[in-house]
Amino acid sequence: MGNSINTIAGIVRTHGPALANKTALILGDRHQSWTELYQRSCQMAQALKAAGVGSQDRVAFLDKNGIEHFEVFYGCSLINAVSVDVNWRLAAPEVAYIVNDAQAKVLIVGPEFVHVLDAIADQLTTAKTIVVIGGHPKFTSYDDFVATGSATDPGVTAGPGDVAFQLYSSGTTGRPKGVMLTNDNFFALIPFAQELWGFTDHTVNMAAMPLFHIGGGGWATAGHTMGATTVVVRDINPVEMVQMFGKHRITHAFVVPVLLQFMLMVPDLDKADFSSIELIAYGASPISEEVLGASIKAFKTNFMQIYGLTETTGATTILLPEEHDLTGPRKKLLRSCGKIVPGMQLRVVDSDTGKDVKTGDVGEIWVKGPQVMKGYWNMPEETKKSIDTDGWFRTGDAAYLDDEGYVYIYDRVKDMIVSGGENVYPAEVENALMGHPAIADVAVIGVPDEKWGEVPKALVVRKADTPVTEEEIISFARERLAGFKVPKSVDWIDALPRNPSGKILKKDLRAPYWEGKARQVN
Repeated sequence: MGNSINTIAGIVRTHGPALANKTALILGDRHQSWTELYQRSCQMAQALKAAGVGSQDRVAFLDKNGIEHFEVFYGCSLINAVSVDVNWRLAAPEVAYIVNDAQAKVLIVGPEFVHVLDAIADQLTTAKTIVVIGGHPKFTSYDDFVATGSATDPGVTAGPGDVAFQLYSSGTTGRPKGVMLTNDNFFALIPFAQELWGFTDHTVNMAAMPLFHIGGGGWATAGHTMGATTVVVRDINPVEMVQMFGKHRITHAFVVPVLLQFMLMVPDLDKADFSSIELIAYGASPISEEVLGASIKAFKTNFMQIYGLTETTGATTILLPEEHDLTGPRKKLLRSCGKIVPGMQLRVVDSDTGKDVKTGDVGEIWVKGPQVMKGYWNMPEETKKSIDTDGWFRTGDAAYLDDEGYVYIYDRVKDMIVSGGENVYPAEVENALMGHPAIADVAVIGVPDEKWGEVPKALVVRKADTPVTEEEIISFARERLAGFKVPKSVDWIDALPRNPSGKILKKDLRAPYWEGKARQVN
């Protein structure tokens, strides 16, 4: 079904007529058919066109997951404009930065973010049209805006190298960068989405991750390409999500490990109906073997690990369900994120020399192929730094390869702790500590040390009603890790700060310990 489609606009242009009355989107009690989605997208496209949005112009969207995201996303595609979904967890100045950086001509804002809009409206440099879902005393309401457009397809075609969507990377290195993903980038992954994820027009796909992320928007769009029905999760509520599987007969979902952890804590989980599930994909942050094992037992379905970046249009390596061996000889693969996807190439490189490291040695993951982004919007220098002249993209992630080609992520290069000349990768220490019965969640960071430069510290979220001491945790680690990897101290924390894709904000955790130091590494 999705094979003949090669642009984002092609998704609604094909399924609108072909799957007319089939449900495209479900949000709560709202059902929108493919015909309705296509018509609304046409109206949106015409309204945007009338507002002066032309080919490859940017349209910014700030709201939680909802049906409007898709109307705007496909509406943009029908006039070859670029939708920019803004991370709604950002503070007002960060939102203003992104909308202005993208040079968005239109900004569409959800009801819960009117306070952000009011704070930044007078700082917006290019967004002359502002639309508010649910209405606003000063700005056009979303429904009125859509109603101004006729339901005829504007008929604009997009080129394979045209940007289809622009997502802003989380900006762990400074100001956020607009990642430009083209039609070709996105459709490079559709053949394996069909084959490995098993998406068809009978799929009922859960979109639980934020749509401003590749793991949310990209995953949902891949399902849509095959004609799937998408169940949109607006607010993360583990109890409701567990019920949704049975209620909507969900077949596919992509989640982050911390969400699996939350769902495992839902009371009477064993009574829930998971019989429709064909695949749960997970990724975006490390998972402990304990959480993975418990999830496989609870959901009784196929689990697949996905590693990727916004810059690589998401899925870049995949650990297949049959490679999830909890007890047998292949158990070590659970620590791997699988092998490179079809059509892409991967190397593990010594960043200083640009040469491949030996099998088993840690280096930086470099990938090449049709999923690598066009570049960072208006940042030629940054683009040049990250993609070399041969097209290899430097991911900034540290990993090693085994002799079969499985990739083992060690950590973000910059999260590495160098203690007395030894490299300590927090992910490895965290994975070991998660096996402790009293630990619900843990982050390991480097803190300054007179003797070793820096040493690992564990920040632990305790399980309710399970007493534990610092000494017990340290000795537990000592039994499982080399001496230099063992946390030298433990602090207690109520919850770990995470970004929307589930990654722990190590930068925020480290800050208090490095106050007054010139460098973050000793």
